[in-house]
Amino acid sequence: MSSSSTKVVPVVDGLFTWPSKSPRLLGTRCISCGSYYFPQKISCNNPDCKEKKVEQVSLGPRGKLYSYTIQYYPPPPPFRFNEPFIPYGIGLVELAEGIRVAGILTTNNLNEIKIGMELELVVENFYHDDEGNEFVTYKFRPIS
Repeated sequence: MSSSSTKVVPVVDGLFTWPSKSPRLLGTRCISCGSYYFPQKISCNNPDCKEKKVEQVSLGPRGKLYSYTIQYYPPPPPFRFNEPFIPYGIGLVELAEGIRVAGILTTNNLNEIKIGMELELVVENFYHDDEGNEFVTYKFRPIS
């Protein structure tokens, strides 16, 4: 298959702006109580909120690493990764809006991952399918 017939597509629609040179996660914010959510919600989950109406918002592209783990083995199907599998970090990143978002950490050195480190949102390759299409997802990379 020629490269002109392959596509670059988000792994899931509606998680982040795409295509974009400055990607942002797409979340929701309650109009009444101000609670933020990611991924997007159809109504507010705050039990103290009376109105429950939400609006779509773009979430800040930077945050601090709150917690993390290292994934040393490939997850089971239906999840897909490029071969060969390479261990990677999964982090819980606290964004400026105060919510914590889980995401893959992009780094060449797993030993450099530290709680509190500054991270920025990027969109990168996740896997290629059998037709050669590239699926991309959001990840967080250290800010140098």
